Amino acid sequence: MSDALKGHVLVVDDDPALLKVLGALLTQAGLTPHPASNARDALAHLSRRPIDVVLSDVRMPGMSGMELLAEVGRGWPDVPVLLMTAHGTVPLAVEAMKAGAADFVLKPFDREELLFTLKKALLHASQDPEPARGTGKAPDGLDHLLMGQSRAMAEVKALIAKAAQGTATVLLRGESGTGKELAARALHEGSPRRSGPFVKLHCAALPDTLLESELFGYERGAFTGAATRKPGRVELAHGGTLFLDEIGDVSPAVQVKLLRVLQEREFERLGGTQTVKVDVRFVAATHQSLEDGVRRGTFREDLFYRLNVVPLWLPTLRERPEDIALLARHFLVVHAKTNGRPPFALSEDGLRALQAQPWPGNVRQLQNFLERLVVLSDGPVLTGEDVARELSRQPGLAPVAAPAPPSPPDSVTLESRRKDVEKAALLEALKRAGDNRTLAARLLGVSRRTLYNKLEEHGLP
Repeated sequence: MSDALKGHVLVVDDDPALLKVLGALLTQAGLTPHPASNARDALAHLSRRPIDVVLSDVRMPGMSGMELLAEVGRGWPDVPVLLMTAHGTVPLAVEAMKAGAADFVLKPFDREELLFTLKKALLHASQDPEPARGTGKAPDGLDHLLMGQSRAMAEVKALIAKAAQGTATVLLRGESGTGKELAARALHEGSPRRSGPFVKLHCAALPDTLLESELFGYERGAFTGAATRKPGRVELAHGGTLFLDEIGDVSPAVQVKLLRVLQEREFERLGGTQTVKVDVRFVAATHQSLEDGVRRGTFREDLFYRLNVVPLWLPTLRERPEDIALLARHFLVVHAKTNGRPPFALSEDGLRALQAQPWPGNVRQLQNFLERLVVLSDGPVLTGEDVARELSRQPGLAPVAAPAPPSPPDSVTLESRRKDVEKAALLEALKRAGDNRTLAARLLGVSRRTLYNKLEEHGLP
């Protein structure tokens, strides 16, 4: 690989010799390997230290790679999992992709191809994409993104039900956190294709060269490290649905190839000459204005019309504040159960405080905020005071407060005060999370990598 790689890779295999070989290969590439001889050891590793990618064999004694994939998805949904499998088990690898694996590597693997696959996974992880694991249904704790009894949500659900029955391309629009991926899953699950695969690709996470190979696959010898033929996401979605997230970030060069697939339902793998025909239903999503992209010349007009056959807008939480009560009570039940806390109730003043907020991150931000409340509050009733305390720790959400009296000239600076508050919040989150860094990051509403950077910045172990 020409680009240096960085990151912590958990390598899981019951073959000591292969663990040693992979450890040396990854170290040489600039990565930090963490070997584990079985899935149970791998889960213990994940609980103790930050891991960027899991690379696991499929067939192992005890817990298999597929079972490990499910466990990682439940406990560490932002950590991508790559599965290693022999040539004869490619169908199993495809099933793993449907179950939430980020990718798969065929044995015997080529060094460059393995590093190429790891690079894609690391790029995905660095974008902190929304969790997308499971078997075509919304993962636990995310199905509420389409909950609501407001008129806005009733209209959205009615449109999804109608659109699901057809094959037309759907373009999901709306701000981040409004539930576009869950809407895409609902379209798939409500369609005649529900028994087929639901395949997702986060387009913004990959540069052109990687995105093209991820979409269309490649033939053996297509580039250095392409040791075997590998299907792309379009091919893997045959008979099902392909969800292209953040379609507005695709470059003009890739747009041309996407346009052909949408028009003709055919393509060639990278480095190949054979035309592959597919039966795929396309669903795309963006938070950007594609119309502005067309005017600026950064997004093809013909592609826009191909995507915008059935436009569907997801409402912001600001547009449906009446749903906050239902959502909040649902979150409190779910998060109390998952965090081993007693049931929580929400007082009227607590609810009013939640309804008064703009929630720029929409339902996902509300979810994360309420999980912090569940973990950090004593309960059993969450009051307006509890809500205000946590709001004060969230940039852009702090409630309006009376101005503080003027400070003397030699008082503490704003920057030092900010650092003190930030450090205290880090320590409290770690304490509440039992020093589980992944849970602490979730409580603080940041990525694991941001948490580790902040810990290092404040000199915390």
